[in-house]
Amino acid sequence: MASSTEWDLESLASSRSSSPSSDEDEVDVRVSPDWAKYRCHIERRGYRLDTVRDVKDYYRNHCSNIDKQGLHVYLSGYHRALARSDEDGLCKDIGLREGLFRATRCLDGMKVMVKAVHRDSRELDIVRYLSAPAQQRDSMNHCIPILDLIDAPQDDLCFIVMEEWSADMLPEVPVSISCLMESLRHCIEHIAFMHRHRIVHFDISSRNFLTDYNGRYACIDYELSRRIDEVPCPRILYSRGSEIPPEAERGRPSNPFMIDVWALGVLIFRACELAEFHIPELTRLAKWMLHENPDKRPPAASVLKEFQRIQATMRKTLHRRHISS
Repeated sequence: MASSTEWDLESLASSRSSSPSSDEDEVDVRVSPDWAKYRCHIERRGYRLDTVRDVKDYYRNHCSNIDKQGLHVYLSGYHRALARSDEDGLCKDIGLREGLFRATRCLDGMKVMVKAVHRDSRELDIVRYLSAPAQQRDSMNHCIPILDLIDAPQDDLCFIVMEEWSADMLPEVPVSISCLMESLRHCIEHIAFMHRHRIVHFDISSRNFLTDYNGRYACIDYELSRRIDEVPCPRILYSRGSEIPPEAERGRPSNPFMIDVWALGVLIFRACELAEFHIPELTRLAKWMLHENPDKRPPAASVLKEFQRIQATMRKTLHRRHISS
């Protein structure tokens, strides 16, 4: 992990809030850098961007895990690599969204993901904050582990280097009920943590929560996230993200925290559906979070408290069943 001095993680004098300017809009768009231009710069920090050889190896090793939906992307990426003759030439995986490049940490061979962002973007500001030592010590902070921030000031870019985890929140289906509950606990804890620090994610979905297959779950993608001014009734016009609540669809100013709560409720429903578990108490909680009236949705802290109660009750029930059997 790079030092806090090197990253300047605690230097947040120019914090971003819920009142964006046109200049902010310009720096918060996705960037698509000329990766070859920064190859040596990134390597000097100890990370090697994927070559044609790496991409071929990646797709060969992951072939058995490809589902029908991902087959086209798999074949496109693999065949694109096969068509290249320069094994050491950079090869961006076509399956990755723009601004992302898979890489390897030279020290130990760990696979990492490198994301290019504007130096003045809200995303970088929030990633710096969530990665600061004070926030890292909070057990409710489940931001994907950030390994390095590589500055390229000449082009107003910064490269966020993070661990590469599974692209799925739930590793395999079917999953155990304990695995489902742990994954949801991590998701809810992280959003409650962010809201406590007056940050909204704005793009909560299963694709933005990953697992390392070792019982850890982490949140990614803070492109739409922003800090919210400390006012009694914050409101914002919102029309982006994966899950749009009804008040936002109608074009009404929305409570930003309740937008996250709505999306988190959708995530709970979909995770239970995917895992094929019907948990009545969890269903009731999710329905509360999906109330048509945003003022009647529970804050994230209350969601977490109720979820913890449900999880504790389930553990006691399972323990009693285990003893009686």
